[in-house]
Amino acid sequence: MQKAQTLVETLTKKKLKVTTAESCTGGLLAGAITDISGSSVVFEEGFITYSNAAKSALLGVDAKLIAAHGAVSEAVARAMAEGVRQKTGADLAVAVTGIAGPTGGNAEKPVGLVFIATSALDETLCSKNLFSGSRSAIRQSAVDKALHQLLEMVGKKAN
Repeated sequence: MQKAQTLVETLTKKKLKVTTAESCTGGLLAGAITDISGSSVVFEEGFITYSNAAKSALLGVDAKLIAAHGAVSEAVARAMAEGVRQKTGADLAVAVTGIAGPTGGNAEKPVGLVFIATSALDETLCSKNLFSGSRSAIRQSAVDKALHQLLEMVGKKAN
């Protein structure tokens, strides 16, 4: 995957570390990064927090925030990204939470809805996405978009 290769190379040059917090992608994002030779220099750990309890216990996401907004929300994606960055001490973090389907969606939150948050010390950005296709296609689209957002954020970070 070209974006993952570019990300690892850019992070290596800038001497930055990245971490992941994944729900609906179930480790695919960390897998895309660690598929790249040399990724161990920039990636030490990632978390798969599929359940609400795991989001709270491992990332420090407030259960009240999840109850108020739902696990698939901008607020929770931001909290996941900020929580994993603080927990690991990484320079950059990315979090993905969504509904990959084929079930689990509703009118308010349809299948394919995915929030992706990237976090650095001075900012956290979040995108709301609606991907289509099979469960696998939605998950892969989320990984691709997450890598894109990380590349955008790392491009802003000074050497």
